[in-house]
Amino acid sequence: MTEIHTPRLLLRRWHEGDVPFLAEINADPRAMRWVGDGSVIDADTTAEEIERWEEEWDEEGFGLFAVELLGSGELIGFTGLSVAEFFPDVVPDVAIGWRLGPQFWGQGYASEAAHATLEFALQDRGIDRVVAVIRAGDKASENVARKLGMAPERETDHPAYGVPLTVHAIDLTEYQA
Repeated sequence: MTEIHTPRLLLRRWHEGDVPFLAEINADPRAMRWVGDGSVIDADTTAEEIERWEEEWDEEGFGLFAVELLGSGELIGFTGLSVAEFFPDVVPDVAIGWRLGPQFWGQGYASEAAHATLEFALQDRGIDRVVAVIRAGDKASENVARKLGMAPERETDHPAYGVPLTVHAIDLTEYQA
């Protein structure tokens, strides 16, 4: 089983018991504001997402990690890697993403988890380029991407929702652990 420990977090594969906790995050309009069309996601859809993420782990050797606090074991959200096949503008690049419950914002958890994930991608999985697709105006996610050493590369629109996006990128030659 793939696990990554950071000073404050455990990044791990998903458990069936994670659904209610992630569903609570996905039901919060603040957490979903910058995702897709901004709509919240119900528990059934959350369970389907986790199932798809686990399938990607099995097929690709990477995926989205559940992120929990080391001290309490509380699930605070996710970070990880995906092949964004629904988004042809970035294929074949691997995308990094994150979503945390609002009560965990502003504490550096997203940056800590994303940094560990980027290191996993570039050093452990041998992926030589990673992108982050960020909705225009999402300053918090832009800040995380900047902390990872990613630079804005191009602007595009979401293929399904038409909202403006910025693709940030980094490759192995630019990465500094």
